[in-house]
Amino acid sequence: MRPILMKGHERPLTFLKYNRDGDLLFSCAKDHTPTVWYGHNGERLGTYRGHNGAVWCCDVSRDSTRLITSSADQTVKLWNVETGTQLFSFNFESPARAVDLAEGDKLVVITTDPFMELPSAIHIKRIEKDLSKQSADSILTITGIKGRINRAVWGPLNRTIISGGEDAVVRIWDSETGKLLRESEKETGHQKPITSLFKSADGSHFLTGSLDKSAKLWDIRTLTLIKTYVTERPVNAVAISPLLDHVVIGGGQEASHVTTTDRRAGKFEAKFFHKILEEEIGGVKGHFGPINALAFNPDGRSFASGGEDGYVRLHHFDNDYFHIKM
Repeated sequence: MRPILMKGHERPLTFLKYNRDGDLLFSCAKDHTPTVWYGHNGERLGTYRGHNGAVWCCDVSRDSTRLITSSADQTVKLWNVETGTQLFSFNFESPARAVDLAEGDKLVVITTDPFMELPSAIHIKRIEKDLSKQSADSILTITGIKGRINRAVWGPLNRTIISGGEDAVVRIWDSETGKLLRESEKETGHQKPITSLFKSADGSHFLTGSLDKSAKLWDIRTLTLIKTYVTERPVNAVAISPLLDHVVIGGGQEASHVTTTDRRAGKFEAKFFHKILEEEIGGVKGHFGPINALAFNPDGRSFASGGEDGYVRLHHFDNDYFHIKM
């Protein structure tokens, strides 16, 4: 599996997202400039210029015409994918962390960080097809969570929101009322901040990664803990294969702790686990810093990783990978 190295960012990667067809890969980084690449060969297609801070997260509409990005510059921006034109900007009073488009692309969930006297919050906003009717107002705002909310995604049929962050608790909220429906228990849940959250292709379960050196698989409706994958380093990013019963976990020590060590000492590799058996089945090395972002192509035949080293690495699986017997 020889990776394709994609160098287009000047600062550490923060997030990766494929479009629905898998032919485009969007990357976010601390260099203020979201970038789009061809999903099969890593060729850079273009950048989206307009943010003035680190870009933490992005999502793309089902028809691949619109991109939405969240940034430390206290804005969430909507872009035309093809032209790179900025279509709309949602302005906040604190850094915007996570974004996730609802099924149908008519709603978006956004999280904002604690800042000055402001608490962290989850916002739901409407996305209009006709941008002349676009409003900046939130139709629902949820507050009361201590610490930063690192990820928030939509649950089945857009009826719920699933969130996770610094307080190590996974929560499920009613997306219409903002009522808290369920939260993970301290005994079975994560013990340190949740860094990442990834839904399965069928939307029935999701995977969380944490600085407690584990990833956990949950039922998306009941919040029942299904599986736990234990590794020897903090987890920054997780993803679930849409094709095989595999999950991939990435992370490593913080960059400040490994400036004098090599990539092996920092454990900068993407580790594959069998989703059902919880056993580690392989790893992919290469990054010269912690892995901050992971994404599977929707066809399941390749995956991308983004690191503290500023590189996106595109990995195409060879045929042997699809004949792994567990």
